[in-house]
Amino acid sequence: MKRIDLKRAKSQIARPNTIREINTQIVLNYVRDLAPISRAEIARVTNLQRSTVSSIVDALLRADLIEDIGTGDSTGGRKPNLLRIRTGSPVAIGVDVGPVNTVVAIADLAGSILDKEEFSTSKNADKETSLIISSISRFLKKYQNDELEVGLSVPGITDHANSSVTYVPYFRWHDWDICDRIENETGLKVTVDNDANAIALAELWFGREKIRKTRNFITVLVSEGIGTGVVFEGQVYRGEKGDAGEFGHMIVGSLAPVACSCGGFECWEAFASNTASQARFESALIGNGSKSSGANVIELALKGDEKALAALCETAKYLGIGISNLIVGLGPQAVVVSGGITQAWDLISEEVHKAVEKSIRKRLPRTVITASSLPSRPTLIGAVALVLARKFAAAS
Repeated sequence: MKRIDLKRAKSQIARPNTIREINTQIVLNYVRDLAPISRAEIARVTNLQRSTVSSIVDALLRADLIEDIGTGDSTGGRKPNLLRIRTGSPVAIGVDVGPVNTVVAIADLAGSILDKEEFSTSKNADKETSLIISSISRFLKKYQNDELEVGLSVPGITDHANSSVTYVPYFRWHDWDICDRIENETGLKVTVDNDANAIALAELWFGREKIRKTRNFITVLVSEGIGTGVVFEGQVYRGEKGDAGEFGHMIVGSLAPVACSCGGFECWEAFASNTASQARFESALIGNGSKSSGANVIELALKGDEKALAALCETAKYLGIGISNLIVGLGPQAVVVSGGITQAWDLISEEVHKAVEKSIRKRLPRTVITASSLPSRPTLIGAVALVLARKFAAAS
């Protein structure tokens, strides 16, 4: 029997409207996953009374969360009206803060991007905050929707539960007040998470079907650093203070080609990040008497450049070593790799799997290791998903 946390029991006691809220969430999510779908089909797959489903559907239609798209084929009686999630209407503003640039986008309930702005990320926290708020304000003026909420993806440590940003290592920002500033100056609710968790949520919502149906998986974001998002039982695991999943700082070797964001030369991200790949490639050029090029190592590898490919494969080996540690320690069903390196997945996947195979016991269940199917800038999709997850959980 599951142990009950008595300290939280008061907030967990069912209220008169709790069952209604749960049923509403169930109906809304079935419409999202199985659309186009009729009221009768919803009643059949949920085992809810048809009158209950009809009442909930009517409420969701009035709230503009779903829409009637016409009649479907008859199975013997009257043709059923078909439902789907309402599209085309802005409900979420996603803010994706990256080390190089920031993207602010507006999206509908299906996660489709309707409009966006992009600008260089300022190294000054106050200036970056002002740039973000200005962009959000322009969207508010343009779309004039009182139901908008903001999802914020940040490359650092966040407290998701309290909507705060604790530390952004790339810029050495401590206790960034971005969430409070957005809420105070725009009046919009803000949900924040680190970029790796945002990607994990995006995989749950928009990844390939096999991953969406996987209960336990880990996402690995390879960018200027390494970020990991952990999904247990279909939920993103954030830890007590939002600091879970900081596996980029686990020790995997010594004398890495670049320093980790923490300053060390032993961390996983110092060996397996895009920065490490670039450093290996530039070192090979200089060692061969050539000048540093500054060219993108991934693009060159795809074009067949041998030095670029060698640098990328060395990075892939260390990527595999880190992934093997995650598999041995947490036993996920799948590991999903995202970031620019996935463009060269066909070139490096063998190296990743080879490193993993060395440390995994032969009789353990095989963990699927795959590249993400999300479009470019998955952290932006994750920022939008932060809002959608709130809306679909809170619908009533």
